[in-house]
Amino acid sequence: MALVPCQVLRVAILLSYCSILCNYKAIEMPSHQTYGGSWKFLTFIDLVIQAVFFGICVLTDLSSLLTRGSGNQEQERQLKKLISLRDWMLAVLAFPVGIFVVAVFWIIYAYDREMIYPKLLDNFIPGWLNHGMHTTVLPFILIEMRTSHHQYPSRSSGLAAICTFAVGYILWVCWVHHVTGMWVYPFLEHIGPGARIIFFGFTTILMNFLYLLGEVLNNYIWDTQKSMEEEKEKPKLE
Repeated sequence: MALVPCQVLRVAILLSYCSILCNYKAIEMPSHQTYGGSWKFLTFIDLVIQAVFFGICVLTDLSSLLTRGSGNQEQERQLKKLISLRDWMLAVLAFPVGIFVVAVFWIIYAYDREMIYPKLLDNFIPGWLNHGMHTTVLPFILIEMRTSHHQYPSRSSGLAAICTFAVGYILWVCWVHHVTGMWVYPFLEHIGPGARIIFFGFTTILMNFLYLLGEVLNNYIWDTQKSMEEEKEKPKLE
């Protein structure tokens, strides 16, 4: 038996994301007042994705609890739709975008924090909030993947969806630069047009790779779990 029920974990994670979002939006930073506001930052978009995803997880748990044993076919159909939406969001958005934000942020931060998170931001964003936005996303999504099996969409449709998201965000970043004359991320100011194209291409490829990684990890976790359960069910030899 799990030490903490997965339903309770999901509620706790959802509340933590709501708290992080509220605290982040309450900060009066100059960048929040410029064109695009918080929505030009992938970190903020990812926080919204994670909050919506875990909100759907909690709603699915509640619906499952209310539907259990009712025999109502309409309710069961609606529950299946919720489960499908939950699984699609994890596969296409929550896992690849979340892991991308954590990995890319900390890699660039370790190389030169001024390129991604200038020291000036320490005056606005406390350390715990920074980790809430750029660190806890990883363990939270891994906990969800470990506690519930998720049915991935077909590989072609999943990759098409994450490509659409990646290209859409790149175009949004370019549009913000076109309107304001400034890049969303400081390091983009210090590289040439060719290097930016390479970086944007690498970004899209990396998100596709993370989608595939999530699919492999999900299958590995649950294939291993299934094998362990089958081993337990085998009759013991005398």
